[in-house]
Amino acid sequence: MTLSDNLAIDLNVTNRNNAVPPVLQVCTALRFYASGSMHNISGDLSGIHESTACRIVRQVSLALQRHMNEYVFFPMDAASIRETKIKFHDISGFPNVIGAVDGTHVRIQAPTVDEFVYVNRKGYHSLNIQVVCDANMRFTNCVVRWPGSTHDSRIFRESGLGVAFENGEMPEGYLLGDSGYALRPFLLTPFINPITREERRYNNVHSITRSIVERTIGAWKRRFRCMHEENRMQPHRTCAVVAATMVLHNMARNLGLPEIENEEDIDIGDAGQRNEHIEDNNGRAIRQMVANEIAN
Repeated sequence: MTLSDNLAIDLNVTNRNNAVPPVLQVCTALRFYASGSMHNISGDLSGIHESTACRIVRQVSLALQRHMNEYVFFPMDAASIRETKIKFHDISGFPNVIGAVDGTHVRIQAPTVDEFVYVNRKGYHSLNIQVVCDANMRFTNCVVRWPGSTHDSRIFRESGLGVAFENGEMPEGYLLGDSGYALRPFLLTPFINPITREERRYNNVHSITRSIVERTIGAWKRRFRCMHEENRMQPHRTCAVVAATMVLHNMARNLGLPEIENEEDIDIGDAGQRNEHIEDNNGRAIRQMVANEIAN
């Protein structure tokens, strides 16, 4: 069954004259996701006016977003968790990892409402998107709603996933995050000033393992140029496009499609951000225990 067949009901095609069939709607949206330009769609697809293309992209994005939970989900059963931990461990030997988390910015045009809150630390307008991935470079969780000025640590703390971890509702294991996150027993970050051999070894293995999330973001943004170019939709509309491309990214990974290669620099994260929180004592103890285990 094709993607257009899967989305046909969601696209709610009527019998009115000149209705755009689902297959053309999907092709129109895919062209936008790949190019990031409504103007390109109008030029490439004869008979599609730019305003029509914009409406179609919105409709297809919402349709894909409604299928988010079918394609973007955290491993919860014992077999999936065990497989996830093994594959993360195979990267560089970090034990008990069930996900890697990071924030990445999607450029947007300056919005008309609350413009200032969308200016990120690099000085441009954006949405700050939280993603979690597995060792197969599939998204397992995402938060798509925060303006660019929001700190990564706050997004995680107030997310459903963060609350679930705090409440002990998630599987036993660790998320790996950079220094933009607060150290917690379930979210391990690097040592800021490593001194001992164990701490330096831990940081090296942590960095190699956590880099999977950066590679995942890079693969996603290379495949869908609209995530790399400035998006000229209003923020709430951009959120739907982000969610849609995440669904499509996981579909592509499930099908084993090759990554898109290019020479461009892709803005994958927010390197250099530091958390502003006192490190959790239990988190420090667990991190030290893991560091000792890795070094032995």
